Amino acid sequence: WRKRMWRCTEPACETKAFTEQHDDLAASRALLTTRARWWAIGQLRREHASVRGLCRQFATTWNTVWGSIKPLLEDMAADETRFENVTTLGVDEHVWHHVSTKPLEDGGRGPKELTGMVDLTRSLVSAGDPTGKQRVRALLLDLVPGRSGAAYKAWLEARNKQFRDGIEVATLDPFHGYKNAIDDQLDDAVAVLEAFHVVKLGTTALDQVRRRVQQETLGHRSRSGDSLYGIRTMLRAGAERLTDKQWARFEKAIAADDAHLEVYVAWACSQQLRPAYRHPNLAEGKKIAEKVLASFMTCPIPEIKRLGKTLRQWREAFLAYFDTGRSNNGGTEAINGLIELHRRVARGFRNYDNYRLRTLLIGGGLTSPHLK
Repeated sequence: WRKRMWRCTEPACETKAFTEQHDDLAASRALLTTRARWWAIGQLRREHASVRGLCRQFATTWNTVWGSIKPLLEDMAADETRFENVTTLGVDEHVWHHVSTKPLEDGGRGPKELTGMVDLTRSLVSAGDPTGKQRVRALLLDLVPGRSGAAYKAWLEARNKQFRDGIEVATLDPFHGYKNAIDDQLDDAVAVLEAFHVVKLGTTALDQVRRRVQQETLGHRSRSGDSLYGIRTMLRAGAERLTDKQWARFEKAIAADDAHLEVYVAWACSQQLRPAYRHPNLAEGKKIAEKVLASFMTCPIPEIKRLGKTLRQWREAFLAYFDTGRSNNGGTEAINGLIELHRRVARGFRNYDNYRLRTLLIGGGLTSPHLK
């Protein structure tokens, strides 16, 4: 667009000269047109493009492209309406860099870990669908420095009372810092422990038993050729997924030494967590979960007993999964994976503010008619 300059020859005119303006086409002093700016934002979100790649397509510099789209991203991030109608809130930690650096206030990158809040509210797949099927929105709401209950609490305090009162379900990993923030700021919300991490706790306890028994029977860490080492991946898998050949190897390894019976018992205990979550009937699944809570505490195997104590501490959040229609933190984990993808595409980030805006964009937390 070649802008025309106008000059007024009237002696009484104070302006004397002015440049042609067309805000719909390009903002004042803009280096890219409005359409080009929104196209670039759409490429970043939908096509997983990099800013450097957009520079090559526009035949311009990185500063020109990012300087043109950053104000639009900041305006969308500052729009408080994006926090409306959130009824299910997920939280999880996120690692954004792996180097020791100065705090943000001193000009450094800040903490290695961030806390991410995700909108996990369910909505109908189709307004006219008679089956009433629902899906989770999974939209990133914010990413704040630090992995602590204080960081999560401060973010909740910054939201208005209407937002906090509207949260009915809050999903989280087994981290007491986040749980304390939920209890303090979300009085009416039901905390739900993430199913994946509960199963992972069981698998971790089983691995600990296997390594301990291995050390006690052979006097060294697991090595290739050791019977228990050979079935380590089978122990982590669901029993329903094992083939006949794998079952034969499994039974042979357990029968190789009487001490291996302890590993078998620990495996049987860890397997009880899976059917609780996979049962098609939530009421029956809850009964299995309650049985787990009652039995693990009395197990003579120390690792399983310790797992039972952990689950007992999280009893309400553990059982809430079955009372809230299988609410979980899976959408939050999906957003984390999407962020990791874009971090690899960008070859890393050094500026937290830019990183936050990019993650909000690709995480779906920023909305505009131009992005539909």
